[in-house]
Amino acid sequence: MTTTAVPAAAATPRTAKVVLWVLQVLLAAVYAFSASGKLAADAQNVAGFEAMGLGTAGMYIIGTLELAGAIAMFVPRLTGLAALCFVALMIGAVTATVAIGGGVLAAIPAVVGVVAAVVAWGRRESTRRLVEHVRR
Repeated sequence: MTTTAVPAAAATPRTAKVVLWVLQVLLAAVYAFSASGKLAADAQNVAGFEAMGLGTAGMYIIGTLELAGAIAMFVPRLTGLAALCFVALMIGAVTATVAIGGGVLAAIPAVVGVVAAVVAWGRRESTRRLVEHVRR
């Protein structure tokens, strides 16, 4: 019986693509779930945004951006840019959580931000192509 070994280098690009897609789906789910509470004006979200001084307008804006980003996770041309925007959003979320005394709760947006950063890095080529396209 003969077995054929697959070189590690040949398996890596496919594995990386699968991992990136799994992370994109997870990010889309997290942000769609998060957006739903904001866009439905859930009482807990309203109270949180009032405590941060952003009010309901800020809540709706962030909810809309989250939903748009969740959808963009499935549009290959937009994925890298959306993930990069999620990193910026999570930096703001960590900062706001710490500012209102959330302490340990800041770990949640920090972890989501790291996942978004991994996707942004993995999809950096699509972001570069998008920027080139827009510049033309």
